[in-house]
Amino acid sequence: MLRTHAPPSQDLFDVAIIGAGVVGCAVARRFALAGARVVLIEKGSDILSGASKANSAILHTGFDAPPGSLELDLIKAGRAEYLDIRAGLNLPLVTTGALVCAWNEMEAGKLEAIAAQGRANGITALKLMTGAQARTTMPGLSERLVAAIEVEDEHVIDPWTAPLAYLTQAVALGARFLRQAELVEGRFAGEWTLSTSTGDVRALSVVNAAGLFGDVVDRRLGFAPEFEIRPRKGQFVVLDKAAFAHVPRIVLPVPTEITKGVVVCPTAFGNVLVGPTAEEQDDRVRATVETETLEALLERGAQIVPALRAMPVTAVYAGLRPASESKAYRIFTRPEQRAITLGGIRSTGLSAALGLAQHALSLHRAFDAPPLVPVEPPPVALPNLAETRERDWQTPDHGEIVCHCEMVTRREIEAALASDVPPGDFGGLKRRTRAGMGRCQGFYCNARLAQMTKGRLATALAVGDGEGS
Repeated sequence: MLRTHAPPSQDLFDVAIIGAGVVGCAVARRFALAGARVVLIEKGSDILSGASKANSAILHTGFDAPPGSLELDLIKAGRAEYLDIRAGLNLPLVTTGALVCAWNEMEAGKLEAIAAQGRANGITALKLMTGAQARTTMPGLSERLVAAIEVEDEHVIDPWTAPLAYLTQAVALGARFLRQAELVEGRFAGEWTLSTSTGDVRALSVVNAAGLFGDVVDRRLGFAPEFEIRPRKGQFVVLDKAAFAHVPRIVLPVPTEITKGVVVCPTAFGNVLVGPTAEEQDDRVRATVETETLEALLERGAQIVPALRAMPVTAVYAGLRPASESKAYRIFTRPEQRAITLGGIRSTGLSAALGLAQHALSLHRAFDAPPLVPVEPPPVALPNLAETRERDWQTPDHGEIVCHCEMVTRREIEAALASDVPPGDFGGLKRRTRAGMGRCQGFYCNARLAQMTKGRLATALAVGDGEGS
């Protein structure tokens, strides 16, 4: 059974946060550190059940963010805080740098303006290069490359362990995480009563971080719609770890008005990503993959790095980004009702999450609410899953290896199940341990995983004829 955490001494919370994506987890941490009694409400069975489970895992600098925008400020603030706290939380940083690549003269003609925008945004580690110069930093790039901008400080992180660390630190301070609790209605009468599918929650203030359902949650809180979520699907291909040697850097295209474009990118786990696409759709839940699109991504990847043409595919997936009718973040505050909406956080949410949390706390200080007394951060260190650092299987006495593709040990799985924020479903277990995410995609280890997780997940891992459930 899923474990829950004991609530604080009172059942009236200072802040209720709706949505346990990366932004919601970061907001929970920030308010808990500020001394607030925090409850995080999530309709899924685990954190990262929506948009945050699928992204390219890049820690952006903001070089191409709109100048003077709140988004730029929050990316820079979030990035700075991540770099400041990551060692203490044992979070990785894969220092790759990035190349914005122009593949024809028209794209090359845009690079100077992109570099100027980056410098105007305060990003100084930018360098215009010829195609030949760029290939000296990444020999695997196609000789078709015309020119590039090197962005030295764009890096790769673990997109799943970071938000888990944020929430784990909040829970260590007494925050409560409610799973499978969908918000049905919110009523404000001096304090909030939030009716969820598992019961009522009382709170003085509310923060809407519901991602793909941000506009829906605003309506359920009784607010007139101020923005509309328009889901944008992104399909990805994950290439085998053998591809990693050919892609030591993030390869970005010249962006368009709609999207940052298809990226070829190493991951913290030793694979290479190609994607995402940018496809508008109405469905907020279901993100399908299509063979024709995936083949086009593979072809595009091979055009950029020719050696990728021979690389096996490990996995394919699709995610949804909570885009809106505007490119800008959709942030609204309603002081009289002590409510904050953090909506429309698209491609840069992973980088900006900690900055968004800082911003939410600063907005909250203007509310008519009891003052908060900050507390010291509790010591929290997450297990390392990055290939660039020592993994558990490389340490003495690691014991049984359960997943041989990703070299996941039994004690890593047991530690995840016994942690303060245990996985609520099999996807959550995979994101915490990498089990079942390798070349065989769980073909050889799922039976063992089903045995180990029996009775521990909201939805049992079914294998074969159902044994293990």
